[in-house]
Amino acid sequence: MHNTLLRKVILTNAHAGDGGITDDLQTILNVVRLHLGMKVAFISEFTQDKRIFKYVDSADDSVSIKVGDSGPLEESYCKKIAGGELPQLIPDTSLNPISQRLAFTYELSIGAYIGVPIYLPDGELYGAFCCYKHEADPTLAERDLALLRAFSDFASIIIANKLKANRLLKEMEDRVGSILTSQEINILYQPIYNFNKERVTGFEALARFHTTPYRTPDVWFDEAAQVGLGEALELMAVTLALKGLQQLPENIFISINSSPEHILSGAIEAALAYVPAERVILEMTEHARIHDYSALRAALEPLRNRGIRLAIDDAGAGYASFQHILELEADIIKLDISLIHNIHKDPKRHALATSLIAFARATGCEVVAEGIETSDELLALRKLGVHKVQGYFIGHPMPLAEAAKCSLNLAHKQSTG
Repeated sequence: MHNTLLRKVILTNAHAGDGGITDDLQTILNVVRLHLGMKVAFISEFTQDKRIFKYVDSADDSVSIKVGDSGPLEESYCKKIAGGELPQLIPDTSLNPISQRLAFTYELSIGAYIGVPIYLPDGELYGAFCCYKHEADPTLAERDLALLRAFSDFASIIIANKLKANRLLKEMEDRVGSILTSQEINILYQPIYNFNKERVTGFEALARFHTTPYRTPDVWFDEAAQVGLGEALELMAVTLALKGLQQLPENIFISINSSPEHILSGAIEAALAYVPAERVILEMTEHARIHDYSALRAALEPLRNRGIRLAIDDAGAGYASFQHILELEADIIKLDISLIHNIHKDPKRHALATSLIAFARATGCEVVAEGIETSDELLALRKLGVHKVQGYFIGHPMPLAEAAKCSLNLAHKQSTG
């Protein structure tokens, strides 16, 4: 019987769907309450000298217990059951001398009660899993208590996982919050060389986090998104990157990475309100999930009307890049490093790059090849007609002062490549 009910809980959650998924613990409470014929089932947490109702399932809205309610721990059924003062199974509270004198018996009109302590896997006492009904129930027996104990063990695992997840989220929030407070973001600028003009015409702004231990930018931005600070961190990086416009020549653009959700929210538009639009390129990675292209096009329209250009980054790394390019009518296609690597001796990479370049020409898009690391790769791309290039062979990401000097070098060392 216990295994059958556990399977029911698992199946209920498996088919709940992505939207409004029934909470595991709430489902457990409902299954147990219905099976035991109880009025109320709840899970409480012991916090210092209080008992807090964390999850509650009841037969109707008339029950006075609500999630978040708390009361003195010492005089609660939960505490006395956990401490062994009360039996875990009380078919008739009027016959037990301790339950007779407890105020909760009368406040909640408890006639029959079953409760067991919840111990986390590490042995720590978390709280209690309890249920009750208003009338006495002499049919309650050890099998019912065994059922509650089984589900309490199941609940303890879920609770432990939730507590661990909450701790990890808190650690993430503290880490990202520290970065936001201290502004410990270093912006580097990687040159984009234009062979037609024989000079550096722009830079991609790249955020770097110099913390110990070192963690890559994607980890930082992913964590920020998980704790609701993704927009704040991205806007800080964008704002710091755009300061470079003041020190770079007026004929130099800066390419900044942006997320669809922050474009949709209007945050990116606000951040770019007072910058020279013709000097800014928005890069959107092909890995970015876009659920509503029409909404994103509408959000991009005022930016593009001002002259801000849109680049699809990492093109060729996956199918999504092609959809982004088509749906958003990108101005620039940036060929991904995975496509560029060994392009001079890999026929498949060469063929795909050729197709993308031909598509770009046919639709009026510019092409930037990124991730160039060797002279052979550069030569292969030059033969394909690519005029704008980026990568370690062209120039490493550099501090702003160095970028300013680089941008003035009209005879870049690669111009004869």
